[in-house]
Amino acid sequence: MISYKPLQKLLIDRDIKKQELLKMTGISSATMAKLNTNEYVSLEVIDKICAALDCQPGDLLEHIPEHK
Repeated sequence: MISYKPLQKLLIDRDIKKQELLKMTGISSATMAKLNTNEYVSLEVIDKICAALDCQPGDLLEHIPEHK
């Protein structure tokens, strides 16, 4: 499973509100909702966030192994 918790932490650390990120990147509120619930978002979205926050994809997401 992919988790976007690192993105949430990055926003908190940089004191950036989610609405501000929407304005900085031009992504939709529906896409932000997907990020909040760990749903699929395109690499284009990841690219926009990385460009806006001057970071790498690994700063935004992490892989969490699913236990069987």
